[in-house]
Amino acid sequence: LMASWRAIPQSLLIRWHSRNCDGPVAPEQQALEDPVTLTNQIKAVAKDEGAAIVGIARVTEAAYYEHTSLDYPIAICFGIPMDRQEMAAVPQDRAAVEVLRIYKELAITGNHLAARIRQMGWRAKSYADSNSTDILQIPLAIDAGLGELGKHGSLICQDYGSNLRIATVLTDLPLVPDEPVDIGVEDLCASCKRCTIDCPPDAITDTKQMVRGVNKWYVDFDKCAPYFSITGGCAICIQVCPFSEEGKGLKLSGQLLRRRA
Repeated sequence: LMASWRAIPQSLLIRWHSRNCDGPVAPEQQALEDPVTLTNQIKAVAKDEGAAIVGIARVTEAAYYEHTSLDYPIAICFGIPMDRQEMAAVPQDRAAVEVLRIYKELAITGNHLAARIRQMGWRAKSYADSNSTDILQIPLAIDAGLGELGKHGSLICQDYGSNLRIATVLTDLPLVPDEPVDIGVEDLCASCKRCTIDCPPDAITDTKQMVRGVNKWYVDFDKCAPYFSITGGCAICIQVCPFSEEGKGLKLSGQLLRRRA
């Protein structure tokens, strides 16, 4: 209901593709390679289907919404970057269309990957809808080693900063989980004020808060959501993040880690 008229077609396409997020599982399980080889093969499939970055995580309670319970032990997390020039128009319709276009691509990629796993005889369900009400994507992506949590409440990865969207395929395929990474995000966010200054509703603060027993960066969504609904989308904070500048993430990460050492 918040979407602009220009963005509605993309939103409808997401709904259309999401109907194939799950499906029947082949009655016989294929003989599997060793777990490491299998994991590398699945990551290669995800990239062949359009993912730019891929990681594996164990599914924990931190990934569930309250009162939600799933019985998938493994999460395949992946991301696709947005067009930087289109996103420079935030919070205008042009950027909102680009965000939903990427979610559509994520839905297609997730559906194909999940279908491939089900053909192997293992359960798999794609969660690529921006309005997912079952899982929290960011905790899974962090555990999968895709990046770290930024002050603006979004994932920051080394290759694309926050200028990407993420999705997940949950499965019981026995894959090898990755480990969380340290790319210096904490060091930058502790001193950088770019997103706090540029946030129109002042929803981002320079101090962490206790959330579900963890002291972490947290966005005041009671301030964020009304502005978001008026503009039909925002993403200003993730575009002004220094990590999101094209080609800067790897260099910035190296500088931050060397300074810490």
